[in-house]
Amino acid sequence: MATLEEKNLQLIGTPENQMATLEEKNQLITTLEYQMLTLEEKNQLVAALEYQMTTFEENSRSTPGPETQPSKRRKRKSMVWEHFTIETLSSDCRRAFCKQCRRSFAYSMGSKVSGTSHLKRHIAEGTCLAPLHNQGNRQTPGTPKMNGNSSMSDPPRRRYRSRDSASISSDLDHFRQKIARMMIMHDYPLHMVEHPGFVNFVKSLEPRYDKVSFNTVQGDCILGYLREKQNVMKFIECLPGRVCLTLNVWTSSQSSSYVFITGHFIDGDWKPQRRILNVVMEPYPNSDEALSHAVASCLSDWSLEGKLFSITFNYPVCEPGRENLRSLLCIKNPLIINGQLLFGNCSAHALSSFAKDVLWEGREIIKKVRYSVKYVKTTQSHEQKFRELKQQLQVPSEKGLSLDNQAQWNTTYQMLVAASELKEVFSCLDTFDPNYKEAPSMKDWKRVDIMCTYLKPLFDAANFLASRTGPTQNTFFHEVWKMHDLYHSITSHGDPFVVSLAKIMQEKMDKYLKDCILALAIVAVMDPRFKMKLIEFSFLRFYGEEAGKHVKIIDGGLHELFLEYVRLPHPLTSAYAEDGNFENNTRTEEISDNGLTDCDVYVETTSQNTKSELEQYLEESLLPRHQEMDVLKWWEENKLKYPTLSKMARDILTMQVSTAEPDTVFDTEIKELDSYRSPLRPETVGALVCAKDWLRYGSEASTEVSNALAEVKGLGS
Repeated sequence: MATLEEKNLQLIGTPENQMATLEEKNQLITTLEYQMLTLEEKNQLVAALEYQMTTFEENSRSTPGPETQPSKRRKRKSMVWEHFTIETLSSDCRRAFCKQCRRSFAYSMGSKVSGTSHLKRHIAEGTCLAPLHNQGNRQTPGTPKMNGNSSMSDPPRRRYRSRDSASISSDLDHFRQKIARMMIMHDYPLHMVEHPGFVNFVKSLEPRYDKVSFNTVQGDCILGYLREKQNVMKFIECLPGRVCLTLNVWTSSQSSSYVFITGHFIDGDWKPQRRILNVVMEPYPNSDEALSHAVASCLSDWSLEGKLFSITFNYPVCEPGRENLRSLLCIKNPLIINGQLLFGNCSAHALSSFAKDVLWEGREIIKKVRYSVKYVKTTQSHEQKFRELKQQLQVPSEKGLSLDNQAQWNTTYQMLVAASELKEVFSCLDTFDPNYKEAPSMKDWKRVDIMCTYLKPLFDAANFLASRTGPTQNTFFHEVWKMHDLYHSITSHGDPFVVSLAKIMQEKMDKYLKDCILALAIVAVMDPRFKMKLIEFSFLRFYGEEAGKHVKIIDGGLHELFLEYVRLPHPLTSAYAEDGNFENNTRTEEISDNGLTDCDVYVETTSQNTKSELEQYLEESLLPRHQEMDVLKWWEENKLKYPTLSKMARDILTMQVSTAEPDTVFDTEIKELDSYRSPLRPETVGALVCAKDWLRYGSEASTEVSNALAEVKGLGS
C-alpha cells in the first residue's frame, strides 16, 4: 500500500489540482483512497492540502504585475489557520472564512494585510459555537496530529491556547461533580450512568461529556462525601454544648444490618441541629457488642469523646449490651449521673409496639372489619348501596371508609374509628344486600370501641411526635402520663378481652416509664412553664400518698446533674465564648456598660448566696403557659442570669425522645435498604446516606466553613 507521502503527491501534485479551489479539493479527497485512510492520516492530509494551497497562492502573487510591487510574505504559522481558510473575492480583496460557521473576516485589501487577533477572538471567546459541538471528535479537521513515533508530520507550528480549550478539563470535572450530587440527592442507582439513554441525554446537554463507569461515579460520590464531611467536622468542633445520639437499625437483603447514627446538638445561636454522622454495617446486630461497636466508631470518627450526653435507640438492647456500652463510655466519656440519662428507648418505637399489641389482641375482629370495608370499597355499586342505606338510617357520621396499610398502624386505627361510627349501617347491610356476609356482631363492635379507646392516646402522642417542628421533649412527659393514667383506670371491666388487654398495656407502660421517667421528667423541669409542679401534680394523681417519694427521686437526680455542671471548668466570659464571637460581643458591652458585664458575672458566681441557680429557678413563679413558646430562646435570653443552669438546660433539651423521622413515626416494620443500595460496599452506603443528609440539612455554619476553605485553598466548595 502506498505511503502517506505518495498519496499526498498523487492527489495534489498535478497543476490541475493546484489550480483547483478549496471546495474542489474537498470534493477531490472523498475518493476511495481517502476513505481508506485512518482518521490520523486524514487530518494530516487535509493539513497538507491547506499548506499547499497557501503556498500556491503566495507564489501566484509573488510575480509583480504592472501596478503591484513585489512583496515577500512569511509562511503562516499561527494556529488560527487550523480553523480558517483564505478565499479570493476580487483581484485586491481576500477574506478569511471560518471552517465551522463559514463566517468571513477581513484578511487583505490590496497590499494591506490584516492581523490575526480578530480571528483568535472568534475562536477563544466562543463566538463560533460549532467548535464546541465538535469537541467530541477530539480534534477539529485540519489539525495536525502526532504519528506513532511522536513526531509531527507537518512543520512545527506555534500553538495558541484559547481560554475555552484550557477550561475544558475543569468544566468536565465540574460536570461530573454535578452528576454525583444528583445521584446522592435523589437516590438514583449509580449504574444509571452507564445506561445508553442517560448517556445520550447528557451528551445532548454537553457534547464533550465522555461516558463514565459505575466505579468512576462511585468515586465521585465518595469524594463529594469527604468534601462535605470536612464542613460538618468544622461545624461540630465549634459546638458549645454536648451531643446526643440516636441509633436506628435498618435491614438489608444481604443478611446484615446497618446502624444509622444521628447526632443532635444545639449550636451557638441556640438553634437545634441534626446530622447523620455514621452508617455502620453490623453483620450481627443482636450481639452484645453491636451497639458498643457502632457508638465507638462514631465517637472516634468525630472526636466526640467527652462530649456525649445521651443515646436513644429504636430497637431493644439486652442488658449485657448495655453493660458493654457503659464500660466503653466509662473510658471515653464521663457518665452523666452514673449513666441514668445515657440510654433511652425511642418513644415512637414504643408507641408502635403498644399499638401492635392492641391490634394483635383484636386481630380476628379486625379481619371482619377489614373484610366489611373492603366489600363496600370494592365496587361502585356496593358503595352506592352503602350510601343509600346510610341515608335511610340517618347515621350522622361524616367519616369516609378506607382500607388500612398494615405497615402503618395509624391507618388501621383510622379504619376502625370510621367503621365503628358506621356500625349500624354494617349491621343492616346484609338485609339490604344479600351478597354481604360475615358482618361483625354487636359484641365485636363493642370490642372495636375498646381497641379505639386504647389506641387513641397512642395516636395522639405519635401525632405529637410526627408534627413536631422543634424540640418537643419538654412537653412529651404530659402525653406519656395521660396514657399511664388511662391504662391503669380500665381495670373493672368484666370482658376477658378487655381484662387481658388492660393487663398487657399496664405492664408495658410501667416498664417504659421505669426506663425513661427520669429523663422525661428532667426535660419537663427545664420548661419554665412547668418546672417541678407538673411532676408533683402527675405523681400525686397516680401515687397518692407515696407521690413524695417518687418526686424526691426526680429532684435528687436533677440536683446531682447540676452539681456535675458546677464542677465543670469554664472561662469567666463563657457567655461570650459559647457564642463564638468574643471580640464583637466584648466590643458591644464596652460601648453599652463600660465593659462591666464581666464583673457582674464574677459577683454572681462568687457571691455568698446560699441558694444555687437551680434553687432560684425552681422557686420563681411559673411563666404563663403559651402553646407556641420557644423554650430554647427563653434560656438564651436568661443565660447571664443562669450561666451554669443554662448550659445544663441546653444539653438536656438536646435529648431525643424519638429516633424516627416524622413520616416514619407510625411504622410497624424495621426500615430496609432498597435493592440497589444493599449490594453496595458499606463505605459507599455510608457516603451516599450521610452526604444526602448533609446536603439537605446544610446550615449557614457549614456554608461559612466552605467559603472560608475556598478562600484559603483557592478552590470551590
